[in-house]
Amino acid sequence: MKALVLEEYNRLVYKDVPDPDIKPDEVLVRVKACGICGSDVHGMDGSTGRRIPPLIMGHEASGVVEAVGSEVKNWKPGDRVTFDSTVYRLDDWYTLQGRYNISDGREVLGVSPGEYRRNGCFAELVAIPQHILYRIPEKVTFEQAAMVEAAAVALHAINMSGMKTGDNCVVTGAGMISIFVLKLLSIAGAGRLIAVDIDSGKLESALKCGAEYALNPDDKEIVNRITSLNGGRGADVSFEAVGQSTTLDLAIEITRKGGTVVLIGNTSRSVEFPLQKVVTRELRIQASCAIRGEYETILKFIETGKLNVDDQISAVAPLSEGAEWFSRLYNREKGLNKVILIP
Repeated sequence: MKALVLEEYNRLVYKDVPDPDIKPDEVLVRVKACGICGSDVHGMDGSTGRRIPPLIMGHEASGVVEAVGSEVKNWKPGDRVTFDSTVYRLDDWYTLQGRYNISDGREVLGVSPGEYRRNGCFAELVAIPQHILYRIPEKVTFEQAAMVEAAAVALHAINMSGMKTGDNCVVTGAGMISIFVLKLLSIAGAGRLIAVDIDSGKLESALKCGAEYALNPDDKEIVNRITSLNGGRGADVSFEAVGQSTTLDLAIEITRKGGTVVLIGNTSRSVEFPLQKVVTRELRIQASCAIRGEYETILKFIETGKLNVDDQISAVAPLSEGAEWFSRLYNREKGLNKVILIP
């Protein structure tokens, strides 16, 4: 089969590789669409340490079942499917507690941090365990289904936040996940929504996707502005979707006493932490990792038109052109959001 292989850092090669073998409980999926995630772009240069080459990246995908293992039930060749990015054991203690996204020994499609290597979906074929599969509704396209993973990450963060109807929220960072956080907060009945980013184009997009205000952190009055927009107290819930010391500090600063700060971004391995601000204001710091059962809800939202994902797709291109599109994203070409590659 053909695949886009990260042969070494900053070197992607479109080449022939062996077809994947499937285990008895796995299916072979012919990939129809795979989105380039920001974590793939960051992983390409080795900065995150989670994509050690050689590796086939890609985890935001959809396709058609090509073949099934001997123990597979309820799935057959021809089924249209998408799938979780986390591969987890069904007998793990955390899985049995309903927290498969943090289970021991879990793997992530298209990731190789050192303790495992799991080839992903920038390829014609990929092996997927049957228990992470989801059926694509008839009205949902393969390209739309490739957007489910990113939206599900956003929905999981909202579910973890404990956000209540009418809560005023701030989203720091206006990238893809943040845009879906804004869209889904609107669906969930949040109060005032404020987006924060240094990119004016992303702020414009945020305003179109649910934000009432879009602010630049370079504004020296940003903390006072956000505080005054929220009754003089600050945000009830703040979502930090960048993962850097400066943005974390801002997210904490703009959250009211007793409020919640949800950490989504993890581009940095470590950050400075303003301990006294958190303790003396009794803030709740809640991390959010990946997805935990939100796929079906997102698929239903897309099917019924509640959630528009098409407006975030900037380009659909052949997998053979993948290296070029990675380069354009890596160089932060203006106006590029999600790029979907078609094997």
